[in-house]
Amino acid sequence: MASLSLPKLCRIALFSLVLIFMFMVITAASFQFKVGGDKGWTKPTGNESETYNEWATRNRFHVGDSLYFKYKNDSVLVVNHTSYTKCSVSNPIFKFKDGDTVFQFDRYGFFYFISGKRGHCKAGQKLIVRVMVHPAIFSSPQPAPSPKEDGSSDDGGDQGGWDSFWGPPPANSTIKLTVASYFMTALGGMLVIMYLLM
Repeated sequence: MASLSLPKLCRIALFSLVLIFMFMVITAASFQFKVGGDKGWTKPTGNESETYNEWATRNRFHVGDSLYFKYKNDSVLVVNHTSYTKCSVSNPIFKFKDGDTVFQFDRYGFFYFISGKRGHCKAGQKLIVRVMVHPAIFSSPQPAPSPKEDGSSDDGGDQGGWDSFWGPPPANSTIKLTVASYFMTALGGMLVIMYLLM
């Protein structure tokens, strides 16, 4: 068996580290989901093939993912469960009205979105997103919060110990990898090419 020289061992170690780093970056990639597809965030007309909530149940959202809302003459409100149920636009947690909104999930649990235009929410322009946490983040289940009499929680979102991982988003979802993920993949590819040319 041939012995390995120190420079060759260093190159093998460097190559292994690059591969491990690329794998970690790709698996930690976040996704951006386009709400409403090509039509964007609009008031439903009744001719849609699915509601916003049916679309949300087809996708898997994780901490770090984001929603992209494209709209005109409207707004996006992040609200609590009560405001979502009543379609109340009076006390939003966040209000966006720039027409190009990206909302990134910074925690797991439920997020509630409604249109800020009166009458649109009652017509179905509203969305519930359940954000999952990857099992690697929490190694043991968290205790469930105490139930309230009216079924709501203090902050309007359910952040109980739900920590299942259902897998990556389906191939038919409207997602795109973030720029950082593309950059890191390209950087890793360049390092591999440079290694092979040494």
